[in-house]
Formats: sequence, structure tokens, C-alpha cells
Amino acid sequence: MAKRRGNHEGSIYKRPNGRYQAQITLKGHRLAKTFNTHKECRDWIREITEQKEKGLTVSSTKIDIENYLLRWLEDIKPSLKLKTWYQYKGIIYNHILPSLGKVKLMDLRTDTIQKFYTTKSQQDTSKWTIERIHTVFRRSLGMAQKQGLIPYNPVQGVERPKIAQREMQVLDESQVQQLLIAARGTRIEALIHLAVTTGMRQGELMGLKWKDLDWVSQELHVKRQLQRIPHQGQMFSSPKTRAGKRLIKLGSETIRLLGIHLKSQEQERDFTGSRWEENNLIFPSPFGKPIEQKRVHKDYKKLLKAAGLPDIRFHDLRHTAATLMLLNGVPILVVSKRLGHAKVSTTLDIYGHFLPGMQDEAAAIMDELVTPVAADLQQVKETAVKEDS
Repeated sequence: MAKRRGNHEGSIYKRPNGRYQAQITLKGHRLAKTFNTHKECRDWIREITEQKEKGLTVSSTKIDIENYLLRWLEDIKPSLKLKTWYQYKGIIYNHILPSLGKVKLMDLRTDTIQKFYTTKSQQDTSKWTIERIHTVFRRSLGMAQKQGLIPYNPVQGVERPKIAQREMQVLDESQVQQLLIAARGTRIEALIHLAVTTGMRQGELMGLKWKDLDWVSQELHVKRQLQRIPHQGQMFSSPKTRAGKRLIKLGSETIRLLGIHLKSQEQERDFTGSRWEENNLIFPSPFGKPIEQKRVHKDYKKLLKAAGLPDIRFHDLRHTAATLMLLNGVPILVVSKRLGHAKVSTTLDIYGHFLPGMQDEAAAIMDELVTPVAADLQQVKETAVKEDS
């Protein structure tokens, strides 16, 4: 028997199988949904009623997650970097749609998303992937809420997946010298030197052009990065963050090595002849084209092995540069600017654990500054009497 609610607020029926069905009318169309408990029916009717007041339409109740996410993906494409857009697309097609694609958007609940994360973790899905899934849900459902398609963003109540920070491996000063010695005379000598003295990202290094270098002022302007985009190949794009567009001061030794590198490149261009493709790149392929990351990776790994060094990532040279600067007293604000971080707090979050080692010096300096100088009070009094007389 139906339990009626007043003013067309909806009805709740107990079905023969013991479950409950809630019904509500929306602009002449009846919506119905079955739940295990009477309370779930009341909550659902209340949510639909709230959405009706916000302009909920019949058509919006029929949108499933698949249709909504694919439409959202196209809507945000102009505002995203192409690589990020392809990452979102891969997350949607490979992870979200197979499990939740046919669920109605308005039926998506916090506990559904939480269980989805748990299932993904049990399937040994990487924490990085789960974090990206979370980002897609947060952004897409946030837009759905603004558009009035859902009354609230269900992902806001989900426990955000925590990603363990990847262990950072850095080289000390002597190891850096070993690496640079091993790199002497190789095609990537200047590249490695620039990486460990500036902390630039690999894509930023590979995107450098000679016009970005001011030989007189010894300044390097970081304006772009080279990335491999799925289905598109190698492409130039703006740096990772707005702060990534920056000016980096170079030392005289770095300038000297770049000069040698330029002469070698000119000889390489002459030897290659008509096969050379001029792109004005500082670190191109042997034919002048944007260099493939896998080629740099291969040459870099050979250097590590030749130098007898740990098998660390190329990105760890960036960490090496940052830690060496901090441990040798370079102000963290300067380090942050050279790295292209948007905020100093980002630099502190990543490298703050290296700073405690600098506290011994700070403690000694502060003691020296504030500790009163011991004096013979009797001698001070006698001196003052003599001066008065």
C-alpha cells in the first residue's frame, strides 16, 4: 500500500519483495526509484524536490555518467593543455566508464565513488591513477552541480586517495662531478651541466632555443617545453605552470660549455647538409629536429653506468640541483624562482626536509647575535668614575 505525501511531494510503496519504491512527479512525468529502506526513499524524494526548485528538468534526470563525462570532456578541451586533456580522456575511457558509465548522473552517491576507489585499489591500480580519477570526478561533478544537474558534488564527501611521495634520489657534490667528468666530450655534456646547475625540467631543456639565450647578460629565458602528446607526437607547449616562464642566470662555466656546444652543433649541421631541419634548438636531434626523450634517456643511463653512479631518473637531476643550492646557502626564494615553482611553499613541501641540516649554523649565528658580552663590572665602574673626574 502506498504511503502518500502531501502537496504532490511524492509517494513511497512497499513492494512484494520487501523493498521500497519512491515516486515523484516532475513536470507531468513520473520518476521512480527502488531502495532497500523507507528512509532512503524519503531522502531521495527530498533530493529530487530540492533539485526541482533549482530547475531540474526531465531530460537531466535521464543523463547517465557516460554521456555527461563525454560532453564535459569536449567542453573543457579549449581550457586544458593537450597532454592533460588526453590524460583525462584516458582516465574516463579506461577506468570510469567501464564501471560507472551507465549509472544515472543524479544517482551517483558518495559511497558509490568511495567503493569504486576501494575496488580500484584492490585491483592494484596505481595511486597516481586513482588520484587522477579523483581529479576528474571533482572537476566534472563540480560543473554538474553549477549547472543544476545534481544538488551537490558527491565526491566532496569521499576520502581522497593518498599518494605516497616517490622516494627522491639525489647526487652529492662529488657524484655530480663524477657525472660531469663522464659527460665530457659527449653530445649531451652541456645538457647534463645545465640540468644540474639550473634544476630545469627535462621538457624545458629540450624546448630551449638559441634565441632564448642572452650571451652578454648570461641569462636564459624559459618559454616553452617539449612534450610527447598521445596521437600527436612531439609538440611544444607552455611551461608546466605560469611561474615556469622565467629567467635563469647562468654561470661563466655554463656559458663556456654552451659556446663549445654551439660550435659542435654547427659542425654537425654542416656534416648533415640538406638533411638538417633547422629549428634553432639548443639540444636537437642529430638532424636538427626536436630530440626524442628516449634518446636522451639512453645516453643519460650510459653516463651513469660509466661514472659508477646510482641508476637515478633524469628528473632526479632537478632534485639534485635544488638540494645542492639549499645545502650551500642559496636562499629558498631564489631556489624556488630558478625551479619555476609558483609558490615558495611548494619548494618547502618538496625540499624542506633538507633544511634542518642548516640549523646548526643558524643556531650558532643567533647565539652570537644575542648573547651579551661578559664584562668586569668593577672595571666598568672605575672607568666611569675616572671619566667623571
